[in-house]
Amino acid sequence: MPKPWWREVIETVVYALALAFLLRTFVIQAFWIPSGSMIPTLNVNDKVLVAKFWYKLPKIEPKRGQIIVFKFPDDPMRDFVKRLIGLPGETVEMKDGRVFINGREISEPYVQNGDNYTMSAIVVPKGEYFFLGDNRGNSQDSRFWSEPFVKTGFIRGPAVFRYWPPSRIGLLD
Repeated sequence: MPKPWWREVIETVVYALALAFLLRTFVIQAFWIPSGSMIPTLNVNDKVLVAKFWYKLPKIEPKRGQIIVFKFPDDPMRDFVKRLIGLPGETVEMKDGRVFINGREISEPYVQNGDNYTMSAIVVPKGEYFFLGDNRGNSQDSRFWSEPFVKTGFIRGPAVFRYWPPSRIGLLD
């Protein structure tokens, strides 16, 4: 005897919800940008997709310059989006707003709103990362947190695609 139509509808809805939950938990998730800390790369109210599975793949590690969503070290219930600057074992220093890694200045063409911040050299611990916002004068980032580094386990994944607003749809560097 065939199933009643309402039972098929309920099963379809349950399967769809389970699939959506699995995708959001392990594969890809949408995030909303609440602040101007990443201007001009990401603007307030932009919406991005984050590849949560990416760093779980073998031999794929976060790279300097990637835009990454992570749990805020001072309040893990909040998510932040910033650009990865310092990798484990590297020495990060800032002089008059310029960033130096292991004593060498890095090129940051994405920073259009810089500042004159100076920070003594610090070493990024093993398994942790140092992040800065692109809008340096208006970014709550590793320079100002009580815990300046983000542990590997706090990283959600790279922001890979902006899907809102429609005028700015596209892949992120």
